[in-house]
Amino acid sequence: MDLIEAILIAIVEGLTEYLPVSSTGHMIFTSSYFGIQEDDFTKLFQVSIQFGAILAVVVLYWRKFFNFSKLNFYIKLALAVVPALILGYLFDDYIDEILGNPIPIAIVLIVGGFILLFIDNYFKNPVVAEEEDISIKKAVTIGFWQCLAMMPGTSRSAASIIGGMQQGLTRQVAAEFSFFLAVPTMLAVTCYSVFLKTYKVSGLKGYELLTQSGDNMKLFVIGNIIAFIVAIIAIKFFIGVIKKYGFKPWGYYRIVAGTLLLIYFIYIK
Repeated sequence: MDLIEAILIAIVEGLTEYLPVSSTGHMIFTSSYFGIQEDDFTKLFQVSIQFGAILAVVVLYWRKFFNFSKLNFYIKLALAVVPALILGYLFDDYIDEILGNPIPIAIVLIVGGFILLFIDNYFKNPVVAEEEDISIKKAVTIGFWQCLAMMPGTSRSAASIIGGMQQGLTRQVAAEFSFFLAVPTMLAVTCYSVFLKTYKVSGLKGYELLTQSGDNMKLFVIGNIIAFIVAIIAIKFFIGVIKKYGFKPWGYYRIVAGTLLLIYFIYIK
């Protein structure tokens, strides 16, 4: 991976992490285009730069994250992330196998697009308009919905937002709770990928790949900075769009993008 490839993948991560379009899928398509998707450092990079996107949420919603008088907020996030931690650990090898093949990811992108086209029609009468009104039971249920995103191309954001709306949350509250839930979820995934996971091709831990060369560490730092900046812009944009238009624009985008990518990887690549 060179600097330009790292910058482009980081921009893709920042733009798509909190949009219901699958950031992992888009990064895999990008790395596949460059022919570096099977490289261990590329796989680590695509996960570890999510740390920058995590910081974007913490900065934008710092009053929420640093209001220690409301412990219920932290309890809900801690319990809601448990299903993803358990299932993610159990299915890690299966997920890795799928990550190397962009075709099923493109198909899932299209299927998810059709779901988003009609999702607004299914949940018309929300009853939860504030994060404080989300019960622990609802939070954990949303956490289980988030697990659908273990199939690359699904979108963690889309799965948790749909789960939130199914639990009676408004579109905006569902989206914001999805942002909050991303912090412990992606922090856990990043820590696992960097400190615990052994990568198959090299046989190295994530931190060993990072420290293998000065260039790897430089790309890691630059990638996180870019993902952080771009994610801040994307979050503000996304909230504005769903308030005004709902989820249909993202549904159309997924269908078009998935179809074009399917054509590319089947007939051109």
